[in-house]
Amino acid sequence: MDKKNNSLWFLLPLLAVFLAAGCSTVPKIAYLRDLPGEVPVRIQETQDLTLKPGDRLQISVFSRDRELSSMFNLYEGSGYGTYNSYTSGSYGSGNRGGGHPYTVDKNGEIEMPVLGRIKVSGKTRLEVADLIKYRLLAGQLLSDPTVQVEYFDMSFYALGEIGHTGRIAIPRDNVTIMEAIALAGDLTISGRRDNVMVLRTENGVQTPYFVDLTNPQSVYNSPVYYLQQNDMIYVEPTALKANQSTLMANQTRNPSFWMSSITSVISFYLFIRTFIDKQGKTAE
Repeated sequence: MDKKNNSLWFLLPLLAVFLAAGCSTVPKIAYLRDLPGEVPVRIQETQDLTLKPGDRLQISVFSRDRELSSMFNLYEGSGYGTYNSYTSGSYGSGNRGGGHPYTVDKNGEIEMPVLGRIKVSGKTRLEVADLIKYRLLAGQLLSDPTVQVEYFDMSFYALGEIGHTGRIAIPRDNVTIMEAIALAGDLTISGRRDNVMVLRTENGVQTPYFVDLTNPQSVYNSPVYYLQQNDMIYVEPTALKANQSTLMANQTRNPSFWMSSITSVISFYLFIRTFIDKQGKTAE
C-alpha cells in the first residue's frame, strides 16, 4: 500500500472513538427491561384514592320514595328538591350527572342537606357511600337508601417529554404509574425513562419520587406505583435532546457536531495532501 495513503490510517482510531461516543448517547427506550416472561411478579396491594381537602364529589341518594330521597341531593337550578336520575358522565367532563359537586373543606368535611356535616377526609368513595347510607338508616330518614358517590374531577398532571401534557383525568379508583403514562400518550422518544419524577403533595409538603421505568423493581416497589389525585409526573429530556435544544454554548457535546467536524478534518487533510503532491510533481 502507498505510504501516502497509509498516512490516513491515523484518523481511523479517532473516527472510531467518536462513533462509539455517538452510539453511547442512544437512550434506553424499553420499559421494564429484563422482566422474565411467564413468571408472576408480586405487585403492591391495590390502593384506592382517598379523599383530601379540596376534592369534589358527586353524591346521589336514591329510594323508592323519590320525594324523600330528593332532599339529600344537590341539583343544578333546583336546589335539592327535584329528583334526578343519575347518569355517569365521562371522566374529566367537569360534570358528573348534572348536579353540583360537594367540595371537601379544609377540615376534611362536606355538608349535606338534612344530614349536616360529614367527615370524609381519608376515606374512599365507597366508604363515604356506606357512611351516608348508615346515617340515613340510623336517623330513620329513609328505609331503603341507595347511595352513589363518584369523583367529580380527580386528575393528575403530566409535564416534559410526554405525549399529552397538562391535566389528565383519573378514570377509576386506582391507576398505576404505567397506566397514567399510557393515558398521557406515552413518553416521547426523547424522554428519559430511567429517571421519571413524580411530585406528590401531602399535608402541605411536596415530595419528589424518582422511578426508573426500565427497572421492574423500581416500578413495582415505588411509593408512587399507584397515583394519587394531583400527582405531577415530570419526564426530563435525554442528554442528546437537551444538547440539541441548546445553542452554540453546548453544540460541541452533540455527536452530530463531531461527525460533521471529523468529515471536515478528513476533507481538509485530503485537500492538503493533494496540494502537496501537486507541488512535489511541479518541483520535479
